[in-house]
Amino acid sequence: MKTSKVDKKTYYRGVAMVPYDLLKEVAFAMIGVLAFVLILSAVLSSPDVPSVTLQSWSKADPVDFLTTASGELSGSTVVASYGPPYNSGSGSVQSWGPLNLQQWAGVHIPINAPYDFVLEPLTQTTAGDATLASALTAYEGASGSQQQKWLANYTTGLSTATLAADGTVTVPSGDYGPVSVLMDRMLTLARSGGLDALLLTSDHFFQTDFSRPLLFLDDGGYIADLATQQKLDGDDWGVMNETGRYPGQAWLWLYTMWYQIPPFNSDTGFLGISAANTDLAVVGVMLLPFIPGLRDIPRWIPIHKLIWRGHYAEMRRQAAAGDPKAP
Repeated sequence: MKTSKVDKKTYYRGVAMVPYDLLKEVAFAMIGVLAFVLILSAVLSSPDVPSVTLQSWSKADPVDFLTTASGELSGSTVVASYGPPYNSGSGSVQSWGPLNLQQWAGVHIPINAPYDFVLEPLTQTTAGDATLASALTAYEGASGSQQQKWLANYTTGLSTATLAADGTVTVPSGDYGPVSVLMDRMLTLARSGGLDALLLTSDHFFQTDFSRPLLFLDDGGYIADLATQQKLDGDDWGVMNETGRYPGQAWLWLYTMWYQIPPFNSDTGFLGISAANTDLAVVGVMLLPFIPGLRDIPRWIPIHKLIWRGHYAEMRRQAAAGDPKAP
């Protein structure tokens, strides 16, 4: 059989054709996909909220920053008396009967609030500032009762302080001793960003331990107010990285659920479990399926058999009747 040879022009004769540019079509497709992705990202993406730092806090709410700094210096903040793992206090130690995991673990992230948060950073910035150096000497040379008197007066004065447009805080005249100078320099140091850096100082090459600045922030009211505004309070169900009512890590609902129900959120509690030790209790509940012995309690106390008694009775009846479907 002889195969006829037909050239391309003859083969496509009479077939309607239009010019086609493959590169142009690919370019248009990529532009279209890019535009679609940009639109979706603008509508559905999470908000890009900048990180809260000591610098941003001191600029946004300097009065709250100074109130917290003076509280750190007087040792009256939550962290100052927290307890393990930060110090030997007992303000936030949780236990359940003889179970006291915090005390057993001990202090392994030592925090001395007055020195670590205030006095030590200020001491490192005394070069060229004779007024600050003199104020530090006067404060550290005073008795503990005198220090607390100055700090109490200063805290009272802060309640009626005025805030200028440039962020300057003016406290009414009073017996503050050297505290007013120390707090003025603390605000200046924080607004410059220097306090953030000084609280990260460690013996490691990479500064990855943010415990101190985070604890300082947590003692203030500024970050708590931000959490309330962005619906991230502890009484909101679920945990999320994103702010506002955006989808977050919904798989953590099982852990956070316990904080919303009694006895974990109750002041009176039940069997020693209450809001006073809710963190320890929630961790214990989540670990129950992994603790040998405790995880076997449902088998030893077969409440499930009482609940499913009708089902088990039916299974026994079918087995006695010789039903092949019975287990």
